[in-house]
Amino acid sequence: MTSRFSEVSTGPPIEVFALNKAFLDDTNPNKVNLGVGAYRTDDCKPWVLPVVRKTEQSMANNEALNHEYLPVLGLDSFSTAATRMLLGKDSKAIAEGRAFGIQTLSGTGSLRMAAEFLGRILKYKTFYYSVPTWENHHLIFVNAGFTEPKTYRYWKAETRGLDLDGMLEDLRNAPENSVIILHSCAHNPTGVDPTPDQWKQIADVVQEKKLFPLFDCAYQGFASGDLEKDAFAIRYFVERGFELVGCQSFAKNFGLYNERAGNLTVVVNETKVVAPSKSQLTLLVRGMYSNPPNHGASVVSTVLNTPELYEEWKGCIKTMADRIISMRQGLRERLEKLGTPGTWEHITNQIGMFSYTGLNQKHVETLVNEYHIYLLKSGRINMCGLTSKNIDYVANAIFETVSKVGLDSSL
Repeated sequence: MTSRFSEVSTGPPIEVFALNKAFLDDTNPNKVNLGVGAYRTDDCKPWVLPVVRKTEQSMANNEALNHEYLPVLGLDSFSTAATRMLLGKDSKAIAEGRAFGIQTLSGTGSLRMAAEFLGRILKYKTFYYSVPTWENHHLIFVNAGFTEPKTYRYWKAETRGLDLDGMLEDLRNAPENSVIILHSCAHNPTGVDPTPDQWKQIADVVQEKKLFPLFDCAYQGFASGDLEKDAFAIRYFVERGFELVGCQSFAKNFGLYNERAGNLTVVVNETKVVAPSKSQLTLLVRGMYSNPPNHGASVVSTVLNTPELYEEWKGCIKTMADRIISMRQGLRERLEKLGTPGTWEHITNQIGMFSYTGLNQKHVETLVNEYHIYLLKSGRINMCGLTSKNIDYVANAIFETVSKVGLDSSL
């Protein structure tokens, strides 16, 4: 009997996961994984933050805790603290009751819930994402029913920096009520962030054209080591009076990758729309996963709401950010000392976990096939994959590859 599923085609592989599998299958002792999207220690090991470990141990010994269902919109103490962390403890929007948060399934779930709400409830159909961007942005919004995906320019290969003029021109041409996906800090994959003055210019256009800003906030604190600095963009937009959403993830800054702790922060300009908006979000969540998991959110809530744990966590963030910055500096210094063709200051000009190296696909193929160094085809690398033990090997491999393959306009 023919299967009902016989016409189902095989979907394309997800590059980052396929790359990780290839790395794991590789038996070469010198192999290096620069594709992984997670923090690693200098021993290239996952790091459970000490403050997280301490909190989990305390929770395990608390007999008052149980495994009952959370409310549909999640753990309120978590969402309240997460929203405060993003918008600031002195946020006027919070004080006036115009901002609220709901717990989501990490950053991806937050983006999907935002897309579902904006598409189904507000009836928006057009969304803009940067070129390049995190590849999941497109899939999330299309799967949520958005029918008009558009792009705006962002990366300028000639300068290895922000194409502000191109970005602003594309936003000026966007139709009213288009959803504009903005990376609040540590742009993925380029590591290039607008300056405060550039954010002001972006806000001017978004306001003039009546566009809707959505901030992907996956790396607060993890980018610079400073929670306040990393929240500048979204806080500036809120101060300007924008209605917006912020999609938070606690995977990176808490190391809670598999706990799926996220928050959707919503800022409106009238308190009377808060209750109806929450009611519609409740129905959306109920029809998708009913309610979120407790463990990761409880860890985050405990840390954010306990002053001594909060201070300890900020120290952990600084440790991670400082290691990333030091690897950026180390790689650039080595490439320049070797006389690697091209210019490499962009490696230290960029911020956050990822670096858009400017390496082209031929360079990438050579690094993977001849040196067993795994990175995305775009040339994006995770700086956390570099360690004091492999950075010389990686720098030499890049030097030899670029020298042999040659340059193009991307370097």
